[in-house]
This record gives sequence, structure tokens and C-alpha cells, in this order.
Amino acid sequence: MNYTGPVYRPPYEANTLLLQVTVGCAHNKCIFCTMYRDVKFSVDKVDQVEKDLQEAQTKYPTVKRVFLVNGDAFVLSGRRLKAIAELIHKYLPEVEIITMYASINNIMGKTDEELAELKNLGIGDLWVGVETGLGDALDYLNKGANIEDAYTQLERLNKAGITFFYGFMFGAAGKGRGIQNAEANAKLINQVKPLGIVPTTLNANEGTQLAKDIEDGKFEMATEREVLEEQIKTLELVDVPTYYMGIHIINTVSFDAQLPRDRQNAIDRVKHVLSDADEAVLDSVPARHSI
Repeated sequence: MNYTGPVYRPPYEANTLLLQVTVGCAHNKCIFCTMYRDVKFSVDKVDQVEKDLQEAQTKYPTVKRVFLVNGDAFVLSGRRLKAIAELIHKYLPEVEIITMYASINNIMGKTDEELAELKNLGIGDLWVGVETGLGDALDYLNKGANIEDAYTQLERLNKAGITFFYGFMFGAAGKGRGIQNAEANAKLINQVKPLGIVPTTLNANEGTQLAKDIEDGKFEMATEREVLEEQIKTLELVDVPTYYMGIHIINTVSFDAQLPRDRQNAIDRVKHVLSDADEAVLDSVPARHSI
């Protein structure tokens, strides 16, 4: 299998076949992210993708799920994604879901007809990194789309029948705004009803614009206490049936839960850490692993 540069996938896709169709990230301008900072974006030739599928056919003939890498493979045109999906079904006929990272901008680049066609070809469970439901915070993060776009495009996925996971970050709005961020995220989640919600936590990675803004006093990170309080408030406010998929290593209290069934147990779990942790730790901004 052909892989170029760093390859990332959600923790939940650990047992999924990874098929490279792009290199790097088409946007690559988020102020907090270093994942593909030194990788030039490019698109793999269909011939190479087919060679990888031929290899996969000999090694994993009964695979049910394929994850297209890298950073936002849904940026590919509807035409190219259709061709790739058809090749996947040709060589791996038992595949049921073709998934990948996607951005709001990626969805905007597809017509309703293309989305419907891609759904019929098995494309679904998109991992959409929205990051925050708070308009000004989203603008600051430089994701390339605004909050109105997020509402509109996620509803378009719903209309097409394409399932998706809503990715967001605790602490994305900065110090003193955790509850506001939780309320905004819950509002968006409750409206668009994702299959799952996938929280990580904002981190000031070295060399990012975010790290520079913190150094220059233009942004202040939320404390650990605020992050945990935001996590509790989010769990309290999400009112639609969804999976809380929070096992990412960057989260202080990491766990999975089914909402609303496990709501109180999840809240109690975070409250226990909040009440048991050292005050100095809670009032600090701990260093986290890079993402």
C-alpha cells in the first residue's frame, strides 16, 4: 500500500483499511494544527489507487470498511470520489462504508445530486471537523467556513442520507468562554443530529499561529477547570441520540458514552475528576500532546 508522509486517522478507525487518495490537507491553514504543516497537498493518480486496491484484494478480501486518507479526502470532486468508490467495490465487494475526514468547505463543493450519488456508492460516516459552534471562535480558528455554512452543509449531508461525526474542541473559545462554547456546540449538535460527537481539546502546538497569538497576548487558553466544566455542560445540553466518542489521548477525561442513556454516568465521571484534582492543576493550562 502506498502512503506518503504522515498518515492520520480517527482512533475509531484502527481496524479500517486505509487507502491513500490524497497527500496532506487541502486547507492546511487552521491556526492550531500542525498535522500536515510541512506536507504539500497533492492528489494521487487513479492508477496508483487501483494498484493499492489490487494489493488490498489479496490481503484483505473481506474488509467491510475503507478510510480514505489523508487530511480532507472529501475535497476530491464528486466525479473522482465516484470513480474511487466504484474501484473499491470492484476489488473489495464486501465493503459497506467508505469514510474519510471532511471539512465544511468540502461539502460545499458538492451538488445535492453528487452527495446523493456518493451516498448510494457507500460513502458515509464522514469525520467532519467543525471544531466549535461559536461563530467568532470558528472564524478565529481559520477553518475556511463560517457558522452559517456549518449549519447549512451538515443539513445537506442529512438530506442526502450521508451519516457523519461532528468533531469539536473543548477550550476552542478560550479563557472564560467554555460554557458559551458548550451551549453553541450543543445547539448545533441538537439541530444537525450527527451519528456521533467527537471531542478533542484545543492545544497550542509549537510553531502555530495560535501559539504566537498566546505569546503576544491576543488569545488566552482556557484552564483545566474551565475545560472540564465545558465538558460537563456539553454532556448536559446535548439532547439528541448520539454517540459521545471521547477517547482521544488529548482529552483529560476520555471515555465513550451513548447519549442520552449514559448522560449521568458521563457527567459524574467528569465531576469526580473535577472534585478530586489538585487546585493548582485545575487552575493551570497543562501541556497536551500534539494533534
